[in-house]
Amino acid sequence: MSDSPEFPRHVAIIMDGNGRWAVQRNHPRSAGHERGADAVRRTVRHARKSGIRCLTLFAFSTLNWQRPTVEVRELMDLLERFLVEELDELRGNHIKLVGIGERELLPTSVRESLEHAERETAHLDGMTLVLAVSYDGRRDLVRAARLLAEQVRRGTLLPADLDEHQLSKALSTGDLPDVDLLVRTSGEVRLSGFLPFEACYAELYFTPVLWPEFDESTLDAALEEYAHRQRRFGLTSEQMAGDQLASVI
Repeated sequence: MSDSPEFPRHVAIIMDGNGRWAVQRNHPRSAGHERGADAVRRTVRHARKSGIRCLTLFAFSTLNWQRPTVEVRELMDLLERFLVEELDELRGNHIKLVGIGERELLPTSVRESLEHAERETAHLDGMTLVLAVSYDGRRDLVRAARLLAEQVRRGTLLPADLDEHQLSKALSTGDLPDVDLLVRTSGEVRLSGFLPFEACYAELYFTPVLWPEFDESTLDAALEEYAHRQRRFGLTSEQMAGDQLASVI
């Protein structure tokens, strides 16, 4: 199933709506984040069972550092707890964990827990789970441009040799496939700086479901929608139909 063109290899999700879920129920925002962590666990398990090869979750934006100090501290504590408590399940399900983003901005204990989980799961190949923490796509593009500019300055890269592949490999997601399906919850219809280069040809799926209520059926609905879309990559529908017929013959 995961090898079919009708099934995405790489799914990325903007997990939005924890705060609104809490406010609607007169709960503190921290309760929404706790329930959101439960949704992460459900989603990771179901993605693994469904055959998704790579799942990237937007856990914390660089812009989120501007939130109230107490909320940021709670989010960091929740992230660290997840990294510690879910490690055995990740190993048991052969899930490799990868972190992307400006990890130098993370509290030391969170950064160390992330790096420990990465080391402990580096050899696993059942699925790759990517956590985007302290991440912003434009800042990552700038960082990649600086790396490439330094290679040009040292003479190890010619400007004429710079292409999409070179830029892609310089990004923090350089070892990952392009995003096939990008999902955003809570009814918001924007990308918020999430994987702008990697998802430039992705199918977009927006759902009004708030992230704490995201479950197996919500993910299945997104996968079903993806299966019914035709990804043409600049070709016409007639060309795509001809290519599909040729592959059958």
